[in-house]
Amino acid sequence: MKKMHIVLLILVVASIAAIVSVFGSFSTYETFTSAGREPGKKYYVIGNLQKDKDMVYDPVKDPNHFIFYAKDKAGNVNKVIFNGEKPRDIEKSEQIVMMGYEDGGTFHCSRIQMKCPSKYKKDMVAQGSSS
Repeated sequence: MKKMHIVLLILVVASIAAIVSVFGSFSTYETFTSAGREPGKKYYVIGNLQKDKDMVYDPVKDPNHFIFYAKDKAGNVNKVIFNGEKPRDIEKSEQIVMMGYEDGGTFHCSRIQMKCPSKYKKDMVAQGSSS
């Protein structure tokens, strides 16, 4: 092989390694149960807001603390703590995608993406402070 071929081959391998390392952290959607198997590790959980359970949000006391309950795709209901303000119209969302970690039966969420019922509305994203 010529030196040029070897250099090009090394560049291609390095490029592939860089792409894999950047995009390798993408995770699949999990349930609360599977997220609880590795406490502290961040996961994405898809669920529905449990409107029959209490939501706790007092912007005077702490505007960056919102507690609610969600049911995942497997039917598990879990307490969720979001470190951010209560997302507007969360009650109207069809489903929510929560990014966070499980700790002692509570899902600590740092990001919420709400799937809106209308196909003409864009999905809304709420970003909280990291905990």
